[in-house]
This record gives sequence, structure tokens and C-alpha cells, in this order.
Amino acid sequence: MTPIGSRAPDEADLESSAARLGERLRELGWRMATAESSTGGLIGHAITMVPGASDYYVGGVISYSNVAKERQLQVPAALIEAHGAVSREVAAAMAVGARQRFGVELAVSVTGIAGPDGGSEGKPVGLHFVGAALRGHEATVEERVFAHDREGNKAAAAQLALELALRVATAA
Repeated sequence: MTPIGSRAPDEADLESSAARLGERLRELGWRMATAESSTGGLIGHAITMVPGASDYYVGGVISYSNVAKERQLQVPAALIEAHGAVSREVAAAMAVGARQRFGVELAVSVTGIAGPDGGSEGKPVGLHFVGAALRGHEATVEERVFAHDREGNKAAAAQLALELALRVATAA
């Protein structure tokens, strides 16, 4: 896992990505939701900075704890125990859980280690899994290791989630 060390996205980058995603969702007539852990609501914030986001954004869950992932997104405790909260499997389950909970066509999720603490040899600081669940399809998950400070890692993960959602919506 090689860290990605380019410049961290800023609020303007996030808002621009959110606006492009919103345009595509309007074209398709889709609604979306978010399931966030390490980003703490940053994806939802970026989406709602775009005027008219209520046309397509239904809401989100900030599931910072494992209990919240289980109760709010129906992520099985056994899945978290087997793979850890920061894993491909949990990111997929979070996205599917948000899509089902909100009854939307598309949902994105993020789970990761923003830092500066909490990493390990197998799961370093900056590791994030970003998922997208599209109705009728298996969830897509991308893994990245970001090499920024806490704020930069959160922004980079949020940016990746917006870009993944746009790619999934564009491919549909």
C-alpha cells in the first residue's frame, strides 16, 4: 500500500465534484445517500453546499462507531469482527445499508483511519475504503492510502467518494 501524497482537496474541489455528481443524478432522476465514518459528514456537507441538492440528496448516516454501523446501516457485527471496521467488506456493507435504509438508487460510504493515530502495520494511518452501492448491482469498493494530515485525509477520502459515485452514475 503506497500512500498517495498529492495535494489534499480543498472545499472548492469537493464542491466542484459534488456539483458534477449532482448534475448527473438530476439527468438520471436518481436520489442518493451517504454512509460516513472517518469523513464525519464531509461528503454530505460537500453535496449540500451545491444549490438544489435537495433534488437528489436524501440524507446520510455518520456511523463513527461499530455499534452505529450495526444499528444504523445493518452491518453485521460478525463482518466487523472478521475484517475490522476499516475494510473492503465493511465499506461495501455500509454503502448497501445506506442505499436500503434511504430507499435510493445510489449510496456511497467511507471507512478509514484519518490519523494521526490509530494505524497499524497492516492498516496504516491514511488507509480508506470507499464504497458505492447502485440498486441492482454489487457494491464497488476502492482502497487508498492517503499521506496527508487528518484534515487532508478526510478531504481526500470524501473527494474519492464523490468521484466514485460519479463514475458509477456515469457508467449506468
